[in-house]
Amino acid sequence: MEIVLVLHNIRSTYNVGAILRTAEGFGVSKVICSGYTPWFRKPGLLPHLSSKLQRQIQKSALGAEEMLEVEWSDDLPRKLAELKSAGFLVAGLENNLDSSTTLLTDPGLKDKLPARVVLILGEEVAGIPPEIRKLINLFLEIPMKGQKESFNVSVAAGIALFKLSFLD
Repeated sequence: MEIVLVLHNIRSTYNVGAILRTAEGFGVSKVICSGYTPWFRKPGLLPHLSSKLQRQIQKSALGAEEMLEVEWSDDLPRKLAELKSAGFLVAGLENNLDSSTTLLTDPGLKDKLPARVVLILGEEVAGIPPEIRKLINLFLEIPMKGQKESFNVSVAAGIALFKLSFLD
C-alpha cells in the first residue's frame, strides 16, 4: 500500500520529528505539511526561524527529515483533490466522532482501502478541522481501553502506520 501522510496543524516540532521518523520507518512515500505545522523548508520562512525549526525537528527525526520526500502545501483542499484524482482514498485519523468511523482493528479494513491512501493527522487537541473533515472519504479510529480518550499524535501515527503498512 502506498501511503501519503498529511500533517495538518500539528503544533509541536517534536511531534513532527517523531512522526517523520516513524513515517520513514514504515516506508511512507511522501509527507505533506500544511496549516500551522512547523516545517523548516516552508516557503518564505526567515532563515533564523528555519534554522531553529530544523534543529528542533532533527532532535526527534534523527535524519528521517532528509530521507523522506516532504512538501509544503498552502492549499490542502486543492492538494487532496489532486491526490484523489490520482487514485488515492483520503482517510482521517480521528476519535470520538460517531459510529461512522472505522476502527483500525476492523477485520474488514483491508477491503475498505485501495492500494493508495492519504492519511491525515490533525492538531494535537482539536484534531482535524471541519473544513478538512468534509474532504475525507473514510475516518479511522484507534480503539482505546484505558480512561484517556486519545493518544499523543505521534504515537497515534505510529499505531495507524503500523496497521496500514501490514494489511496485506
